[in-house]
Formats: sequence, structure tokens, C-alpha cells
Amino acid sequence: MKNILIPTDFSENSWNAILYAVSFFKRMRCNFYLLHVSAYDEIISKALFYETKDTILENIAYTGQEYMQLLLKRIQRLPLNTKHRFFTINEYVFFIDAVRRQVEEKEIDFIVMGTKGASGLKEKTIGSNTGDVITKVKCPVLVIPEKARYSKPKEIAFPTDYNLLYKSRILNTITSIVSINRAALRILHIAKREQELTELQNKNKNFLDDYLEEHIERSFHFLSNQNIEEAVQCFVESRNIDMITMIAKNLNFFQHILFHPTVEKISYHTNVPFLVLHE
Repeated sequence: MKNILIPTDFSENSWNAILYAVSFFKRMRCNFYLLHVSAYDEIISKALFYETKDTILENIAYTGQEYMQLLLKRIQRLPLNTKHRFFTINEYVFFIDAVRRQVEEKEIDFIVMGTKGASGLKEKTIGSNTGDVITKVKCPVLVIPEKARYSKPKEIAFPTDYNLLYKSRILNTITSIVSINRAALRILHIAKREQELTELQNKNKNFLDDYLEEHIERSFHFLSNQNIEEAVQCFVESRNIDMITMIAKNLNFFQHILFHPTVEKISYHTNVPFLVLHE
């Protein structure tokens, strides 16, 4: 049984994340927890116009529950797996606090979040709430961009610089996702110039190769490019990549690929799902 947390603001973007999650986990027994968090600063600001905080919460709770019921009715019209169950949660605290609490209380296996992406060069490619969850909550996060539509993943890219020795828990999650979908894992090493791997990098690469060999189809690739995002874009297009998985610990490498604000000619932010893992 998998426990899946899906934060929602009732937008079409968050609906797209629900559609993807239901399809991605369609072969598994799952509890889906739909979480709506009322912005705490909104509650505080409304305190200026209401007599008590309780009055504010009553109004917000009523609206949130109404929207949740409409959302459940919309979900029920989908061709659902009978082994999928849906639960609704309304919270009135800071967003990250609400997510952390649900992850702990419900023993969440995956968080699934939609993200709108950037519409201009100076905008961030990942929304603030999604970015906060990725960096501040230690739980696997499946990020669904606005234009991503579910198709069974066949090619999953794993960008790495081989500077980290990945723990078994991380690799087990990756191999599980790859195996369930009968996909192939494409390990991608990106460097600004072509050069031999260090002793540490070779050691980590060999460990990765030995571990994955027993579990899944995999291959190793190298691209040289001064711009990491351009290298990822090239790889995504040339291999028809369906998903990108990354480890959040290597912040410099990770942030370049997922959070870099320069999105000109870079489209993978808007149509390729990201699976972000934590140690």
C-alpha cells in the first residue's frame, strides 16, 4: 500500500498533478491524501475585518470543504482503480508545516505536486511552494509540470556528476519506479569539458553500475557543455526522455537543472516530470 500526498489549490495545474498521479500509480494499492492549505498570511490579513480568528477559520473551512467535495466528484468521474482510496485534508497553518505534518502522520511515500513553470526569462521555473517542498521536506517528490501528460515512462534520465555515493534506500526507490514501468534508466554525466573522472567519481560510478546491473536495464552517457540545462535539454530530446530523477543532496548540480531561471530554449521544465529523492 502506497500513501500519496497531493497538495492542491483547486487550480487546473494541481488537477493535472492528480491526473498524472492516478495514472502513474494505477497498478498499486494507494491512499491518496488531497491536502489544501489556506495561506496563513491570508488568515492574518482577514483578522482586520473579522471579530475573531474563529470566525475567519469557519469561513475558510466552509469554502475549502465545498471545493474539496467538488474535487472529489470530479475525481470520481475518472476511470479509477478500485484499489485507490481518496481522503481530504484542510489545514490552516504555514504550507511547509502542513506538508511535514501530513508526511509524518500519514507515513507518506510520495508527494505529487503540479507546477506552472515560467512564462518569462526572469521567472523561476518552479513555483515557490513546490520549490519549498523539494528542498525542505525529506520525502520523494514527483513534480508534474503544467504541460506534462501521462504516458507510461519508458526512458528515465538520471543526471549525476558521480560525486556522491548513493545510499541503498535512494537506489531502491529508483529501481522500483523503473521496474514497475519496465523502463530503462539512462545515467547522464554532464561536465563543462571532457576530462577523466577522479578516483572518487570512478568509485561511485562503478558502485552504481554494479548495484543497478542486477535490477534494471541501464546505460551510461556523457555530455560536454558549458550550460548544464542545455545538455539536459539535448539529452531529453535525443532520447525521448519521459521522466528525470535527481537526488536533492547535490544542491549546486541539482539547482542548475531544476531551478535555474534562464529558460530560453529550455522546455523540459514544462513537459517532463521530475522525481526528486532525498537521503
